[in-house]
Amino acid sequence: MSTPARTARRSGLRSGEAASGWLFTAPMIILLGMFLVIPVLMALWVSFSDWNGRGSPFGGTVSFVGLDNYSALVGGGGLAEQDFGTALRNNAWYVLLVVPTQTMLSLLLAVLVNRQILRGRGFFRTAFYFPSVTSSVAITVLWLFLFSASGAVNKLLAFIGINGPNWFNDPSGVLHNFLGLFGVETGPAALTGNTFLGISFWEWLAGPSVAMSAFILMAVFTTSGTFMLLFIAALQNLSGDVVEAAMMDGANGWQRFWRVTLPQLRPTLFTVLTLGLIGAWQVFDQIYTGTQGGPGKTTLTPAYLSYQAAFTNQAWGQGAAIAFILFVIIVAFTLFQRWLLAERQVSERRMRPYLQNPTSGGSK
Repeated sequence: MSTPARTARRSGLRSGEAASGWLFTAPMIILLGMFLVIPVLMALWVSFSDWNGRGSPFGGTVSFVGLDNYSALVGGGGLAEQDFGTALRNNAWYVLLVVPTQTMLSLLLAVLVNRQILRGRGFFRTAFYFPSVTSSVAITVLWLFLFSASGAVNKLLAFIGINGPNWFNDPSGVLHNFLGLFGVETGPAALTGNTFLGISFWEWLAGPSVAMSAFILMAVFTTSGTFMLLFIAALQNLSGDVVEAAMMDGANGWQRFWRVTLPQLRPTLFTVLTLGLIGAWQVFDQIYTGTQGGPGKTTLTPAYLSYQAAFTNQAWGQGAAIAFILFVIIVAFTLFQRWLLAERQVSERRMRPYLQNPTSGGSK
């Protein structure tokens, strides 16, 4: 067979494979387009319009308002900006405390239940994972009962001599409360006199409220089990040769974990952090079921504020704008932690001790 004929035949086979590939993926592409891409594009249009939720968002009564919905949130100077700044502050503290805590706890649990000498490993894995499969609404109701003024948590604290707070009705920030123990009731003028998104820097540094702290504990309690399973799967797929080589070199348990095991868990760590960031920035059902943003808007989150703006205040454009700002924040944090966890080339300075010195001899 001549070369042109052979080339034409290969081209025909590749065209057939491509057509078959598109044919098999067409149903999923159509579904994603209908239920994901098109709704997202419609929501994007709504964020640039003054649609009030009545009729079609593409109707003649709907006007294009440009960036008005966004500017009202990030520079309007009114209640919308202040509420958005408050929600962003609350959620930022939530993310800052939940994501690292649940990641470290889930990794610790995975290491513990993955040990061969542990008896009843299946029981412990099930027990730690069970809160993750329980309804978030049920867990929230349970948390409201446990952290009530006369709940089990305060009774336990009273048993050890601590007067527990009225958790879900206390809007004070935990960092401000801590500073108050040393007589610091207000911040310096540089912090109290300057604002960002309608909130003073002093309020940004208030820390999570006591009420939000209870939600932080609940998030760690309910999500650590899921991420524990991911770490267990990764630990069971690690090669034991490297660990044995480290043991032969005299590395202790902590050195083997920090220098050998943890670097091999980098892909799983990226997955856990990404899922944790997405879930922490999108917290909604706990707030909706528990406090509806109270007390004093100290548990208000951007996701709940978006729902409130759209479904309660009928400001659908503003609600969609909040959702897309939240989307940009999540993407930015994801890209940042991907850059942070990316594998980097080892510097020559660090590699020098491992390289053979050409002047000290070589192969004989």
